[in-house]
Amino acid sequence: MAFNASSPLLVVYLIKAGVTITIVPPCILHVPDFFSYAVYILAAIISTAISIVLSVHLDKTDMEIGAIESVEYANDAFLPSYLGYFFVALDVPNTETLCYVYPIILGFTFLSQTLYFNPLFLIFGYHFYNLTTVNNVRIFMITKKKINKPKTISFPSLTRISDFTFIDQEP
Repeated sequence: MAFNASSPLLVVYLIKAGVTITIVPPCILHVPDFFSYAVYILAAIISTAISIVLSVHLDKTDMEIGAIESVEYANDAFLPSYLGYFFVALDVPNTETLCYVYPIILGFTFLSQTLYFNPLFLIFGYHFYNLTTVNNVRIFMITKKKINKPKTISFPSLTRISDFTFIDQEP
């Protein structure tokens, strides 16, 4: 999930750098650059879909009705982080620098276990919420549900990504 959360940085860099895929020698068939860029974007989307499918194998947990004290919609809260990724990708001067910068970002994303927000989840209909439990613990919830009233929600198909990050497997 950390890789998927930071993969847009790679996509933006590859497009900015003009890196293209060569299927056949250009003298035989010229493939437009936008084909390569579409493949990069599609690869990030497919990678995200795979992580969603694999997330069903994470540890199961259950949140009881009434365990949530407050709900904060978080889809837009992580936009500055992603804009930061895009600006980093646009500012990286070459592939060698990217090979040093990206593992650092990936490592911070993985070790912090707090930035599993992936904007590509929005394509699959997921929403992001910061929930506060009755014990005053804040958790990050990834779900397809629209959460409006915290006292009336339950998550019978919930899996744990990290100590404070969960994904709802219920459609």
